[in-house]
Amino acid sequence: MIQYIFIDLDGTITDSQEGITKSIQFGLKKMGIDIEDLNSLRRHIGPPLRDSFKEYYNFDEDKLEEVVKHYREYYREKGIFENEVYTGMNEMFERLSSAGKKLVVATSKPEVFAIKIMEHFDLAKYFTDICGSTLDGSREKKGDVIRYALEKNHITELNQVVMVGDRFHDIAGAKENGLTSVGVLYGFGNRKELEEAGAGQIAETVKDLEEILMNM
Repeated sequence: MIQYIFIDLDGTITDSQEGITKSIQFGLKKMGIDIEDLNSLRRHIGPPLRDSFKEYYNFDEDKLEEVVKHYREYYREKGIFENEVYTGMNEMFERLSSAGKKLVVATSKPEVFAIKIMEHFDLAKYFTDICGSTLDGSREKKGDVIRYALEKNHITELNQVVMVGDRFHDIAGAKENGLTSVGVLYGFGNRKELEEAGAGQIAETVKDLEEILMNM
């Protein structure tokens, strides 16, 4: 019986595309790279920022720190709330909480930003904990965030935990920590990505996700 539901933030709880892509666009422009098509920047949503910038722009460590700093300059002021909660999320959290499930955010987004977003949308009240990455990048990969959430909440019975997310990194991070997982298709990933990562189950909609989690 699943007692703990670890859930990703971007692309799983909220549609954060506008704020993240505009922040990336701003950061890249500061580095001399002009990107007009915001949709082309969707690929950056989910993975740790430094990993993503390194993969697609081949930045060295100094440039990585610089572009992340510029990204956060926009994100702190504007991007963080250019964001909206997926329809049905409040109702799902209410029902899961009432059923005795303990909800924990596990995101590669810096924890300080994740807390602000969850409080802004009045979702923090449903959650036992909100766990994210560190600003200095020392805890950034999803596997590390999940491990941190398990340790912080003194969870040792791994068969009582499920990880929910929309990208490969969520599923891989769950596997790395011995957890089962549920992938969602309404976010920024796709079925092929989630299946290849080894998702235990896949939900097409928020309603599907609620049904899966209520029956785990």
